Amino acid sequence: MPSLLEPGSRRAIGVVDDDALLAAMTRVELAWLHVLKGSAANLNEPIALQLADVEDAGNPVLPLVKALRAALGEPELHRGLTSQDVLDTALMLLARDATSRIALDLARTADSLAELASTHRDSVMAGRTLTQYAVPTTFGLKAAQWLSGVLDAEDAISSLTLPAQCGGAAGTLSLVAELVPDPLGAPKRFADELGLAAPELSWHSRRTPITRLGDALVETCDALGHLASDVLVLGRPEIAELHDTSAGASSTMPHKQNPVLSVLIRSASLQAPQLGAQLHSCAAASEDERSPGPWHAEWPSLRRLLELTMTASNQAADLVADLEVDQAAMRRRAESAADYLLSERGRSGDPSSYLGAAHALVDSVLARWEGLR
Repeated sequence: MPSLLEPGSRRAIGVVDDDALLAAMTRVELAWLHVLKGSAANLNEPIALQLADVEDAGNPVLPLVKALRAALGEPELHRGLTSQDVLDTALMLLARDATSRIALDLARTADSLAELASTHRDSVMAGRTLTQYAVPTTFGLKAAQWLSGVLDAEDAISSLTLPAQCGGAAGTLSLVAELVPDPLGAPKRFADELGLAAPELSWHSRRTPITRLGDALVETCDALGHLASDVLVLGRPEIAELHDTSAGASSTMPHKQNPVLSVLIRSASLQAPQLGAQLHSCAAASEDERSPGPWHAEWPSLRRLLELTMTASNQAADLVADLEVDQAAMRRRAESAADYLLSERGRSGDPSSYLGAAHALVDSVLARWEGLR
């Protein structure tokens, strides 16, 4: 649900919220019923859950199963599954929808960055290391660095495997073996029904699918945070080489134009690693065939991380598409600092004469981008 304290969360409405989760869990139960019976069931009424019932059960699956059995008149619904099968699989469905949107926004961001890198391949600017002047570089190479990070994030998102969860009470498919003639084939049919990967084994306590998902989301936020941090530094009025056109007004100072999107993207990048670490902590604390507590602690962290990354990736696509580059300001600063920027070479001159392989480096990243389009 969008929050006043999570600016931009409206961009993720309907993908990982409670309504989306309830719909996904319902879809999971109906898909499993189809595997058991070989025929589809139609649900003609909306299902609503009471929060008190969810607390009593410890998760939302039991009250959902009761409601669906009553609505469908299907006592066989859910038989052979455990609550974790349903909720884990539903979260994979939400993750698939979320990462699909993230991938689209990363592609949009990458396309805009490729245009910046190409346009400013020769736009000389001061290179800075540890906050001080270093050697000359180009804005095209800076944009290519951002682009390379975004392409890495695209790779991480696109290489994810999102499996269904299907193990029964303790991962042995015990009841499934009595319900269907081919218990080993049931998880694959279940996964195919939902468009997810088939699990080799249940992953009730082996949480690799969750941690790998979390890692890809954190990597995405890292790449976008790097971009936003650079925009914030170069947009300072005393530098003014870039301008975040999303600028918002100050509540008290009429002259201020705050770089809103850059600030929010950077905020997301600072929150994401802790959420990813929470997923790893839960994975490391898993015990027995199903865990008490670590599994439950994953849910809010994973959902928040999905929401945060969706929001940041959409904001980044907007930020980069409208980013203003002051090429003249970059050149003026590079020329005024030429003595510093060329000190490595040992003589002064035109900063654009000391760019090393910057052009070739830009071209190599652009070639990588072109190969993916």
